[in-house]
Amino acid sequence: MGVTRREFLTAGAATVLASRLAWAGEERLPLAFSTLGCPVWEWKKILEFAQANGFAAIELRGVKGNVDLPSCSEFAPGQIAQTKQQVADHGLKISDLGASAAMHVSDPAERAKQLADARKFIDLASALEVLYVRVFGNELRGPHDEVIARVADGLHQLGEYAGPKGVTMIIESHGDFVTSPLLREVLTKADSKHVALLWDAHHTFVDGHEQPEYTVAEMGTCIRHTHLKDSVPGEKGRQYVLTGKGEVPVERQVQALRRLGYKGYYCFEWEKLWHPDLADPEVAIPDYARVMGGYLKEPLRRQ
Repeated sequence: MGVTRREFLTAGAATVLASRLAWAGEERLPLAFSTLGCPVWEWKKILEFAQANGFAAIELRGVKGNVDLPSCSEFAPGQIAQTKQQVADHGLKISDLGASAAMHVSDPAERAKQLADARKFIDLASALEVLYVRVFGNELRGPHDEVIARVADGLHQLGEYAGPKGVTMIIESHGDFVTSPLLREVLTKADSKHVALLWDAHHTFVDGHEQPEYTVAEMGTCIRHTHLKDSVPGEKGRQYVLTGKGEVPVERQVQALRRLGYKGYYCFEWEKLWHPDLADPEVAIPDYARVMGGYLKEPLRRQ
């Protein structure tokens, strides 16, 4: 049975403490970057670079280009304790794990595989004591109600599996799932306190045509994590650029979250793995930290 919109918006408040615990008490700004942006770096360099540039967390979306995190040597069962200690020794946390599982898939065999892959990530997150695992809704092809029901059911199954393990599933605003009404419908029908939202603010603005203030007002405390990046129109679609150099209102996105009282991480998703021509991470990641530091330290402006 579904929940009302009021229940949907207020349910997040009961678990928002988990987001606060992600960085409360730390001196560093709540900045993170996705390892999607540094696909050739060794594990040691990822940690050292994050620490040296003032980041509080890293989002794991692969190591050395391998996005199947459970198969990475750093996360083998016998290595977990050492890996957790390495992260802590650098004063860092792991914000979330990025799985590739897509909940829209209808073929029974493929759907079972997607759910099984997501569960492997949940198990790894639990072992690493990471709060969140990201999955996709992705494609809205076929009858609307059927696709929404399928995505919501997948999220519900994963949420009920993840919850007892101390993990929350976060669906990313990505692909065809980039508008607040659609995301709210899915989350409401998922009907699980262990399911929430990863707000990719670029996609809701560029593809969903929503202003950041609207998205934040609509999705409220269901936002547990973010992806932030900037872009300009190009001959072959959007072209990612350094933070603050494009058309995406990143500063307004940040301020909207601050006014909300958001206490999760502000995560830089520089898609270097998918777009090798982008600026190198040695340039883009420190630049993000510098620009975001300015956004987060300036006095909060009320609307």
